[in-house]
Amino acid sequence: MVKSFQGVRKAPIKPSNQPILVSDYMSTHLITFSPEDSIDLVIRVLTRKRISGAPVVDETGKLVGMISEGDCLKEIIKGQYTNTPKFPAAVAEHMTKDVHTLPPDISIFDAADRFLTLKIRRFPVVKDGNLVGQISVSDIVRAMPKLKSSTW
Repeated sequence: MVKSFQGVRKAPIKPSNQPILVSDYMSTHLITFSPEDSIDLVIRVLTRKRISGAPVVDETGKLVGMISEGDCLKEIIKGQYTNTPKFPAAVAEHMTKDVHTLPPDISIFDAADRFLTLKIRRFPVVKDGNLVGQISVSDIVRAMPKLKSSTW
């Protein structure tokens, strides 16, 4: 079951001496998957939406993992060896369960450091245990024009 997570995007007006936060640049309109969804569905949605991965949430909306194109490749390879034309495995079988997250109230500089340290391309943003958005390397780069006019 594909869910579209629709958060509220706020556009705070900040004085130039205020830190630029993850919440200022994170995406809040997310495609999410359920652990019971099939890899076949994930492949179709990722391809159609032109995204490389998405959060996996339980029935209460709690983040339980991340699924990526790389995770889907595992099932594709398995399908080749078993000569199966579909990819019926559930998301739960291939998703990353130990997910690194970021809070919405850290600076994008701290987020950039974590991207470089952990060598990953996206972080789910979690507040009080709830998924509130996602930030990617591209989102950090998109903040660059704002950084030129702010005080660090």
